[in-house]
Amino acid sequence: MEMKPYEHKTQYYETDQMGIIHHSNYIRWFEEARTYMMEQMGMGYDVMEAQGIIIPVLSVRCEYKSMTHFGDTVQVLPIVREYNGIRMMIEYTVLDKETGEVRCVGRTRHCFLTKDGKPVSLKKKYLLADDLFRRCSEAEETQEE
Repeated sequence: MEMKPYEHKTQYYETDQMGIIHHSNYIRWFEEARTYMMEQMGMGYDVMEAQGIIIPVLSVRCEYKSMTHFGDTVQVLPIVREYNGIRMMIEYTVLDKETGEVRCVGRTRHCFLTKDGKPVSLKKKYLLADDLFRRCSEAEETQEE
């Protein structure tokens, strides 16, 4: 399953007093890239929520490698690194679109819940969603080999 990278043109309001992008924005970009990836899979948040599934963030990790400035365009590459039907982990690489320089790497961990907050196994109850997330995860494993 080929995924297009998410692109974001940085905005002035995202900068800090030093004129660089404030660190908190990278977490927002992770979410934007994850949303874009899921839409490309055909299983966007709107589709998941219509089926009664929510995907809360359990943890976020972010390591900053170089500075991003106002006006730069970055590409955010999300990869489903772990998926078992109940939980998943997505890794992100934020690159300067022009130079390819790594700006940031990180990951988010998630679980799948019903709207009333109960854990749910996609592979037991939501077979289409399970298939799409599994194929996305396996495609990444194949590309690395």
